Amino acid sequence: MNSDIQQVQAAWTRIEQWLAEHAPRSHRSLLPPASEGEIDKVDAELRGQLGFGLPDELVALWRMCGGVEHQVIEEDEQGEVGSGAFLPDGIILPPAEALGPRLPGAGRRDPWDGLAAVPCFTRDEAGPESGHWVSDDGMGLWYLSEPPHGLAQFPSMAAYFDEVFLTLTEGPGDRMGSDVPGLVWGCLIWDDPTRQQPWRTLDEASVHWRPVH
Repeated sequence: MNSDIQQVQAAWTRIEQWLAEHAPRSHRSLLPPASEGEIDKVDAELRGQLGFGLPDELVALWRMCGGVEHQVIEEDEQGEVGSGAFLPDGIILPPAEALGPRLPGAGRRDPWDGLAAVPCFTRDEAGPESGHWVSDDGMGLWYLSEPPHGLAQFPSMAAYFDEVFLTLTEGPGDRMGSDVPGLVWGCLIWDDPTRQQPWRTLDEASVHWRPVH
């Protein structure tokens, strides 16, 4: 087995186990593995339109978790806390949604200028406009408003998950940036306590959210 695949499998398993123990609602948000048919369909579309296939690490992740589905939280009357947004960069995009921001429109050139990368995470769930991409060479940022520059923030998805896990278990809380991990109603939510967030204006959420460190 490819070592990159083994590493991302091990790194993801640590995240999943942490969620099961500390953030059970976030853990329940995990969808079952994507089917081989779903993965093959996306891979074929990518190859047909852009000439490259899915990154190995993304395929490995989808074979363990096909995305997320937010859970109903009775305490959260305004629905502001997304139980599946447990990564510092939001939710895991499922196969059916990952190529939307990546593929060129009819008659248009590739908006990513040939970068062999696929969107994997986003905070913009209603029509993603930004997030992280993954390639066989690492992970970086993407925005619909401009072509990705191709510079990787992380050398691999496994390295990204390792950083998330170390932030959760060893800290410091701001190891990955100003958004720090915290727990509310059984959900792992990353937040910058110094910046007013829409969901933190809700008294109940603000009272119950506690940083991990």
